[in-house]
Amino acid sequence: MTGNLEKYVVVKPSSIHGKGVFTIVDIPAGSEILIITGEVISEEECIKREEKGNVYIFWNEDSYIDTTNTEKIKYINHNCDFNCDVLDGDGKNLRLVAYKNIFAGEELTIDYGYEEIYRHCRCSICA
Repeated sequence: MTGNLEKYVVVKPSSIHGKGVFTIVDIPAGSEILIITGEVISEEECIKREEKGNVYIFWNEDSYIDTTNTEKIKYINHNCDFNCDVLDGDGKNLRLVAYKNIFAGEELTIDYGYEEIYRHCRCSICA
C-alpha cells in the first residue's frame, strides 16, 4: 500500500490517553500515512500558545504547525516504543510516516521528543 493513507486512520478511545488515532489497515514501514497540516505559526506564537496549554503544536527546524482544528492528527499519543515518525514536509506541513510495520487495529504513536513527557510516561519502556 502506498500513497497517503489518511482515509484508513480513525479516531477512537485510547488505552494510552483519551482519544488516539488508529489504522484500520496494515501499513508497511516507510509508508506515508498522512500530511500534518494546520495553522503555521512563529516560534514566539508557539511559546505563547503552549504557555496557555495548547498541546497540539508540531514543529521541525523551520515550522511550527498548530493542529488544534484538525480532525485526526491532534489525537496522536506518545509512546517511547513508537511506530510512527514525523518528517519534514514542504515548510507548511509535515509528514507522518510509519517507522515500522503497523497492523490493522493498532494505535499510531510518536515520540513527542521532550524531556517532561518521559517523567509522566506510562508505556512499557518507562513503567
